Amino acid sequence: MVEHALAAEEFTPPGVGLFNYPPIFGDVTKPMVLVVLSAIIVIAVFTLGTRKLSIVPGRAQFALESFYNIPRNTMARDQIGSAEFRKYIPLILGLFSFILVNNLFGIIPFLQFPTMSRIGFPIALAIFVYCFYHYAGFKKHGFAGYIKHAALPPGVPVFIAPLIVVIELLQKFLVQPLSLALRVFAAMFAGHLILALTAVGAEFLLSLGGAMVIPAPVVFVAGIAFTFLEALVQVIQAFVFALLAAVFVGAAIAEEH
Repeated sequence: MVEHALAAEEFTPPGVGLFNYPPIFGDVTKPMVLVVLSAIIVIAVFTLGTRKLSIVPGRAQFALESFYNIPRNTMARDQIGSAEFRKYIPLILGLFSFILVNNLFGIIPFLQFPTMSRIGFPIALAIFVYCFYHYAGFKKHGFAGYIKHAALPPGVPVFIAPLIVVIELLQKFLVQPLSLALRVFAAMFAGHLILALTAVGAEFLLSLGGAMVIPAPVVFVAGIAFTFLEALVQVIQAFVFALLAAVFVGAAIAEEH
């Protein structure tokens, strides 16, 4: 028992160092390679999947069309509006596909790292979306018109208008991009830590031997269960990011606030 207690004190749970990778060559790290790989995968899937389209789709074409309809209908059309949504489909589809692949890397053997758990990548995507929907708003309404559109909802009483203007401008120009980046980052960061903890914990219990081996399979099974849960979270976070991007674009170009 004393030996087990001493050994337990030596257990070091995974921490933020889990997300730091040494360069593979030059200054290129594993997360950078995965981001490039994800882009190649997305481009290859849509290029190859749309080469020979037919009126009666096969299984592969049906699966790709079903996937395409999620960002097209649920996100772009429903949030931006049927009049203008088509020109924004590439943006929403690209965001959803790209983030989904990068998230799913976290549960793929040998890769096993969700690149969106590195805050720089979600921030870069959030800045891109931020610039895009504000550009769309300025293009649609003009500079003064868009600022008024973004800052002051119609029907606001005059006596609280200054407060509403400050709140709306902070939300549109600061809170929205931060929420986009932090939501997916936090989910991927926490999920990866939990999966690593279950794997390291099971291995550690096995290394102790004796009665401590008994709970090791429980921890291992818990890790498998968390893997399926993490896969669901990864899909949801990709969906939410792309959906919010569509919401922000729709709000920026809407005729009414």
